Amino acid sequence: MTQQIPATKAKAFILFFIALILPAILIAQTKLVEKITRQGEEIVIPYEKYSLANGLTLIIHEDHSDPLVHVDITYHVGSAREEIGKSGFAHFFEHMMFQGSKNVADEEHFKIITESGGTLNGSTNRDRTNYYQTMPANQLETALWLESDRMGWLLDAVTQQKFEVQRATVKNEKQENYDNSPYGLYPEKSAKALYPYGHPYSWLTIGDLQDLDRVDVNDLKKFFLRWYGPNNATLTIGGDVNPQEVIRLAEKYFGIIPGGPDVQRMKLEPVKIDHDRYVSYEDANIRFPALIITLPTVPRHDPDEPALDCLSDILGTGRGSYLYKKFVETRLAIQASVINGCSELGGEFTMFVFPFPGRSLSDFEKEIESAIQEFENTGVEDEDIQKFKSRFEANMINGLATVSGKVSQLAAYETYIGNPDFIREELRRYNAVTKEEVMRVYHKYIKGKPKVVVSVLPKGQGMEPAKPDNFIPSTEGVNPYPVTDYNNLVYKEPKSSFDRSNRPEPPVAPLGQIPEYWETSFPNGIRAIGTISNEIPTLAIQLSLRGGQQLDAHNPEKAGLASITAAMMNESTANYSAEAISEELEKIGSNISIYASETHTIISVRSLAKNIGRTLEIFEEKLLRPKFDESDFERVKKQTLESLQQAEKEPVSIADLAYNKLIYGNKNILSVPVDGLVETVEKISLDDIRNFYKNFYSPVSGQLVIVGDVRQEDILKKLSFLEKWTGKKVTIPELPKSAAIAKTKIYLVDKEDAPQSEIRIGYLTNMPYDATGKYFKSSLMNYVLGGAFNSRINLNLREDKGWTYGARAYFNSGILPGPYTASAGIKGSASDSAVFEFVKELTRYSEKGITDEELTFMKKSVGQRDALRYEAPYQKAGFLNNILTYNLDKNFVSTQNKIISSITKEEINALAKELLPVEKMDIVVVGDKAKILEGLKRLNYEIVELDARGEPLEELKLERK
Repeated sequence: MTQQIPATKAKAFILFFIALILPAILIAQTKLVEKITRQGEEIVIPYEKYSLANGLTLIIHEDHSDPLVHVDITYHVGSAREEIGKSGFAHFFEHMMFQGSKNVADEEHFKIITESGGTLNGSTNRDRTNYYQTMPANQLETALWLESDRMGWLLDAVTQQKFEVQRATVKNEKQENYDNSPYGLYPEKSAKALYPYGHPYSWLTIGDLQDLDRVDVNDLKKFFLRWYGPNNATLTIGGDVNPQEVIRLAEKYFGIIPGGPDVQRMKLEPVKIDHDRYVSYEDANIRFPALIITLPTVPRHDPDEPALDCLSDILGTGRGSYLYKKFVETRLAIQASVINGCSELGGEFTMFVFPFPGRSLSDFEKEIESAIQEFENTGVEDEDIQKFKSRFEANMINGLATVSGKVSQLAAYETYIGNPDFIREELRRYNAVTKEEVMRVYHKYIKGKPKVVVSVLPKGQGMEPAKPDNFIPSTEGVNPYPVTDYNNLVYKEPKSSFDRSNRPEPPVAPLGQIPEYWETSFPNGIRAIGTISNEIPTLAIQLSLRGGQQLDAHNPEKAGLASITAAMMNESTANYSAEAISEELEKIGSNISIYASETHTIISVRSLAKNIGRTLEIFEEKLLRPKFDESDFERVKKQTLESLQQAEKEPVSIADLAYNKLIYGNKNILSVPVDGLVETVEKISLDDIRNFYKNFYSPVSGQLVIVGDVRQEDILKKLSFLEKWTGKKVTIPELPKSAAIAKTKIYLVDKEDAPQSEIRIGYLTNMPYDATGKYFKSSLMNYVLGGAFNSRINLNLREDKGWTYGARAYFNSGILPGPYTASAGIKGSASDSAVFEFVKELTRYSEKGITDEELTFMKKSVGQRDALRYEAPYQKAGFLNNILTYNLDKNFVSTQNKIISSITKEEINALAKELLPVEKMDIVVVGDKAKILEGLKRLNYEIVELDARGEPLEELKLERK
């Protein structure tokens, strides 16, 4: 006899069945779409691709070379999904999605990732937004818990208060990166002139800030509901993972989230303009005018994109390009380049020229046209094609050096074209470029076509634009572009079958593997260290010569000599012109650069493993046979002088110069930039360069770091020419000790109309770098104060107040003792308040120290980083370089870990009290004096006014007493 279930009980049973079983049925519909493996030596990123029932795309790249995992979730929404009057939403959500969700408290996302030993960030462009984190492999489930919670359970945590704070933060980001930055407004001017009214590319990704002022938190929520569902997202996971476990966790955390409204790929008609459009504006932060010419081209992955990229290289990349030879080589401009940038809905072919002051932009426009005509007359050479293909191959391979690089590439290909395996087709497309194709796209898109011409003019100089402005963008009218229906979008909280408020418990953290390395010495004194890194077929070599800027102390009247000598080493040699060397390197996709730091001259060599022989031949030529040509010298010296004068216009450079002069004192060579000062560089002669090379470029104190796909015996054989190199013993001058700061003062530099103030607060320590001593412990002490994103200083000034895009504090020493510095770019009207808050946080930490919770956080965060420390070739190179530079023993990492685990609250607090002398720090503020002086006076510090070069406006002695 069949038992009858009462109707009410039957209904309850059915509902229970639906709630419990249906999600599992839906999850079970996860389907394998494809699996790609590597065959032989082909360039490919192996992966498995799955589709969940709710539309989420899951891509898994299995890579057990390092004990880490990289998780990327890319939403196919950027500023292109926005509309007139509602710009900046996608970028705004990049900020909001770090502000907590239902099961993740405010500010917890950064804290959880960081204390797990990971790193994280997000980015927004015109076409997509991505969020990503790299963590030790045991933290995979934690990352998926966090990402899924803000996909499915974000909106209840989005409050008006958070909205207001992040709106203020975005405004400060706009001021810092655009309004207060040299040439920062150019992209906005160009976009409005190139794209029609209503086109989603006619505004910047950061948006029109007036739009954010007009909307409220509910407008933002509707935007989220429309575009941030799983069916508009790609979850890509790579690293030391088991694919089946990844699938299980993806289903567990994301499978219950319902798909959002259907999303169709955007496609708009190509942009066309019917006449040349001229626009101009003045910039108070520049010395050089700029002429920027843009023509509309094709979207990303269009068949014509590779040929246009090749054309841009020929016209404006490298010493052999037409614009370089026309303007830079002839000393008419400090820089000239061409970029072909392609986005999902269109492309922009842009030519940049930055003339030296005193030149007519009208004449430069004609000269650009002349250079392009010269290209047309000459045509494309076989070597042009070879260089382009070699450079593309090298860039593509180097982009695969890390798991994050591979994951990002897979995510981008899937998002834009639905094919993660597009790398093979991409290589085929670019290797198929011909001379004929390049000339065809030149005639189709460039020759004689209407263009947008932006003239950027130094403020108050009376300079004329290339031509009078003839175009004013429309600001109202009928919007001809599609709009999105945001009605009937209702948030319904997904119901999980488990308690999502419980943070996953990770397995034991994996141990990072310190690279195995070899060491040797050359008879002439060079110490060498190296390790095999064969995930990609590349090689990186760095030769460091002790000295650098410190050697300028021999003759401080010619400060900048070390830097300009290094720059000359990048020029002509006895057997090659600078252009010929550049051409040779481009043919094989290699790079050799030489530059000076405070304590070293560094020669950096990058090559594909297959081309290392020819690359090292050029390295030998550059190192041992520099020509020091008079013409090269005049050009390099002029570029250096003009760059130094430009720095006097930039708020960041002004603040750094003034700060360094104060903390080091006028008698220390480190008080001036590595490149020197205008008056010191003017005194440098070509004989000074020759003598500096003769006296100080020596193998005696050299150290060589080698990382790549090569065995020790093979690479040392190829580097045998270094054994024949001889040189003098180099005497490194001791630098004078800076006098102590008697009392804290404010040093104010007036930057008229600056929307932001640059702030530096600190002093010069007496601690050189020490991997296991007091300096190392000081970094542990400072971590929760100013060293992490969720440090006290950044949470206060950015997250709580919204006054800055980012605030920080750090110790920065090397061979020589360096400063402790707290710094930020601050909203101008909050300058005095920010100084107060900086000092308050420093004082409170010095007096009361670290909390138990902060100590635990620091130990977890810093102590679990090892898994991420040695993945990339550049990380291995830095690790090995430190071993030589500071004579570290093989066990120093183990010693560091013991210090991290054993350091006590009392030790941290004692260091804070000793190393944060708030009453004896210099405070530098660069901002609009007329608007900020009265507020600064209320802080009751003595105020000393400085000029843009860090010199007192009055006859005041800055020598310490």
